Amino acid sequence: MPAWIAALSPETVMIAIAGTGGVIALLLLIEAVRRLRDWRIRSGIVVLVVAAMVAALGMGGAMLAASLHTYARLTQEQEAARAVFRELGPKRYELLLVLKGAPARSFEIRGDEWQIDARVLKWKGMATLIGLDTVYRFERVSGRYADTAQEKSAPRTVYPLAAQAPFDLWALLKEQQRWLPLADALYGSAAYAPMADGAQYSVNVSTTGLLIRPLNEAAKKALGGWK
Repeated sequence: MPAWIAALSPETVMIAIAGTGGVIALLLLIEAVRRLRDWRIRSGIVVLVVAAMVAALGMGGAMLAASLHTYARLTQEQEAARAVFRELGPKRYELLLVLKGAPARSFEIRGDEWQIDARVLKWKGMATLIGLDTVYRFERVSGRYADTAQEKSAPRTVYPLAAQAPFDLWALLKEQQRWLPLADALYGSAAYAPMADGAQYSVNVSTTGLLIRPLNEAAKKALGGWK
């Protein structure tokens, strides 16, 4: 595969497919109108149907591009987010979360630990031939309690992280795997670590899932005493 094709993002590939389908559909529509105008009814209707089918495929490509835009491309392990904590009170922390390519967001997290969840899509077959790499999307961040009894009764905090998409690509690929065998793996991944005042963590993503790494002494100390 040419290097320039492999370097394209998944949504760029889908946009190119959608654009090509749109141009072909327009040309077919013009030809269908010309045939119908010349009273070549049967062939005109056939071309019109084909034009509609190509237009539908192009629209599908555009919708896939819009949905893939909410996912980030993944070719190797990479840092995808950073988290900084400030203690507000007993089992209450302010989390400053910076996702790659997005502005910082602040959350109040309750508990002893914090957890971040993501969806991962791995492609196969034709999808890999057109340059689609593994993609991921952060779904939510939440608090956890070390004690299971507290986990059941204490205040819980959970916040969504995913951007809204025109339709759920994950659900489509999962439900239509028999007819759209493009996904090699569809799975969720989560990682969690203890919270501490001043602790800083990085969230790394690889094709096998999420990994949280400490960035300062406060985080290392929290992990060192984690049971």
